[in-house]
Amino acid sequence: MILGLLVAAAAMLRADAPKSGDKPATQQGADSEAVVKKITLAEFDVMRAEKDTVVLDVRTPREFAAGHVPGAINVDWHLRDFNEHMAKLDKSKKFLVHCMAGGRSAAATRRMSTLGFAHLYDFSGGWSQYSKASKPVEK
Repeated sequence: MILGLLVAAAAMLRADAPKSGDKPATQQGADSEAVVKKITLAEFDVMRAEKDTVVLDVRTPREFAAGHVPGAINVDWHLRDFNEHMAKLDKSKKFLVHCMAGGRSAAATRRMSTLGFAHLYDFSGGWSQYSKASKPVEK
């Protein structure tokens, strides 16, 4: 049983691992799959004030209700219909995506890159880093 779990875990890690043909994180791929750029808290702070930028919080609604970045929208990464929620958003905007600490935002931005979003930024420090820095919070 333990061996089976280890094999399954290894398969999941391989599925998320970069492939040898993956594009660098600084350019748009030829197959129109957007490349996601990781950003710091300082970059997040500057970028979230820019026009045509959406702060997308992919934590659960309960986490979001407990406190979130002012003006952020919430779409829970774990929703079965995550893709349908993403289809309602304006793909031409710049999306700053975060979760609690970077795991869900990385997965969400990878998915969004396959759905036609052109400008994706993963704030992998997430809510943990943002709230520890005593930044403004909405509830």
